[in-house]
Amino acid sequence: MKRIFDFVVSAAGLIILSPLLLLVAILIKLESAGPIFFKQQRMGREFRPFLIYKFRSMREGGDAALSLTVGADPRITRMGKYLRASKIDELPQLFNVLKGDMSLVGPRPEVPRYVALFRRDYEDILKVKPGLTDLASLKYSDEASILGESMNPEQDYLTRLLPDKIRLAKEYIERSSFWFDVKLIVGTIIKLFRYQQMHANSAARNNVQ
Repeated sequence: MKRIFDFVVSAAGLIILSPLLLLVAILIKLESAGPIFFKQQRMGREFRPFLIYKFRSMREGGDAALSLTVGADPRITRMGKYLRASKIDELPQLFNVLKGDMSLVGPRPEVPRYVALFRRDYEDILKVKPGLTDLASLKYSDEASILGESMNPEQDYLTRLLPDKIRLAKEYIERSSFWFDVKLIVGTIIKLFRYQQMHANSAARNNVQ
């Protein structure tokens, strides 16, 4: 049931969003040299690694071996700032869902080196496929800004944010059901619209000033 739902919704999403995906791809190529997509290894179900897809939001070479992005990172392009703020950079992960590497809802996939540090916890978490959204995605939707205020972002991520994300991932697994997934998808869409509206209002105020 979950796999059929993932396949149908991701396929429909890619078809419906294809004009937007094409436009974003063109704008990325026009703004800076480099590939359209950023690919990075993440850990999937049963500890099987896979490549996650995102729209490239940094200058060529800026995202090599990248684990965390914090605050106003100078490597991020002008287009990349909008893509990250609107979460449009995440849309290519619909291909991951279509392929079966990911689910629409499930614990967000981590890089292998972070998984290795919390191996025992991930033995429980990676019994399910990672997902596009989950409880942690809703709570930490502005993660880059949160870490941007830290003196040691990676240390804070490993000691504060990631342990809480792990807790939320385990909570999701305990509560997992079709209707809970639908609730999280709807909640994510609502949060994205609110976040984009807030971003648009902020930009409008800056233009007035």
